[in-house]
Amino acid sequence: MSSKADLRKQMRRQRRDLSAQQRRASAEQMAYHVAGSALFRRSRHIAGYVANDGELDPMPLVEIAWAMQKTCYLPVLDALHPSRLWFTPYFPDSELVPNRFGIPEPKVLRRRRVPPWRLDLMLVPLVGFDADGNRLGMGGGFYDQTLAFLQRRRCWKKPRLLGVAYDFQQVNRLPAESWDIPLDGIATESCIHVIDRGRTGRSGV
Repeated sequence: MSSKADLRKQMRRQRRDLSAQQRRASAEQMAYHVAGSALFRRSRHIAGYVANDGELDPMPLVEIAWAMQKTCYLPVLDALHPSRLWFTPYFPDSELVPNRFGIPEPKVLRRRRVPPWRLDLMLVPLVGFDADGNRLGMGGGFYDQTLAFLQRRRCWKKPRLLGVAYDFQQVNRLPAESWDIPLDGIATESCIHVIDRGRTGRSGV
């Protein structure tokens, strides 16, 4: 078993071992930190996700965004490109249906889907992260393939990518592959880790 596979197994087990009360408290604390950031305040179009497998739940932050009249989105799988994501508007009364992985996603017409570059801020789930903004996902490559345009057009500023994780998911260092898309920051229950890539990077959380 590879080191990445070992790390995924360890982190997923730790997430699932948290009590419902611990998860709820961490989600509310994370939302408090992000809601006070300049990045969140100036973002009008924000993508979240439906927490799965013990992930830190972004829904308290989504509810704050709704209250501030921001437009929120959830990822949906692309039937034609199975490893890519589109994003659809998400409202309090949106109907959700399970996708092929059993994760709820909005039931909407295809024409209402938007590409990622239309978003200002994307909340990205993860399994592990390091201080350089490298992200370990579940292994499917959905976000890396969806956001590959950021590698081709490095001056592109949208969307800002904010990983969402528990503090214990930070590791010393993750190996970075050429296709990996680094994060602009990571929000945890204790703070926002800002990634500074220098003058040519995509900093600014």
